[in-house]
Amino acid sequence: MPATGPSSASPNAEQRILIVDDDADIVTLLTRYLSGHGFQVSGAGNGAELRAHVEGVGTDVILLDLGLPDEDGLELLRYLQGTWSGPVIVVSGRGEPVERVVGLELGADDFVSKPFDLRELLARIRSVLRRSAKTAPTQTPAPTAQSNLFEFAGFRLDLASRRLTDPQGDEVALTTGDFQLLCALLDKPRQVLSRDELMDALYKREAGPFDRAVDMGIGRLRRKIEPNPEVPILIKSVRGVGYLFASEVIRS
Repeated sequence: MPATGPSSASPNAEQRILIVDDDADIVTLLTRYLSGHGFQVSGAGNGAELRAHVEGVGTDVILLDLGLPDEDGLELLRYLQGTWSGPVIVVSGRGEPVERVVGLELGADDFVSKPFDLRELLARIRSVLRRSAKTAPTQTPAPTAQSNLFEFAGFRLDLASRRLTDPQGDEVALTTGDFQLLCALLDKPRQVLSRDELMDALYKREAGPFDRAVDMGIGRLRRKIEPNPEVPILIKSVRGVGYLFASEVIRS
């Protein structure tokens, strides 16, 4: 069965959280706390249980610990990037800067270090779910003469299904962050967008002086759509300012 992303249930329905952590005490603590705030919470103690849950029951957001007993959390992020479209928050004691960077580059939507404040974690969960809800379709659209599409350099991005296909017609896997960042660039082609503008599109806040989330997101997108990510021709850097999408974009 194919993996699924966030559900299209009504906003009043319980949203589902999957906690992936081998520490039973943390799973119990988070289950009690998040259930008390209206979420439907499930737990997985290892990578095998994560895969079974995502491919079977489904969920709306995943809280992922990196230090699992059977499989490295970064490898699980790679798996999720290619098979699941929903948001992932890394919640880990492995909070070194290099692991934060790698986690975000692999598609995590946020990174929270242990020990964490429960109220802050709740706020971050609600934030990624709001961003995901804004881009997720509520139903499969009926075919129309005018589809909501972006076309550029042979690629086609369907905004309703969030499906990107390359010039050969093959699907390109996009995370929630990939999709939001690409939409922001395609919406204003051949215009320089500052990091603050792109950060606002991703996280609804300005970029801090040491915030590399936009740069990492751009790097991840380049690897997916550029012929040569080391010499980009679609997403160009504007030194000291931000980024510019250099290709012609047709919206229909």
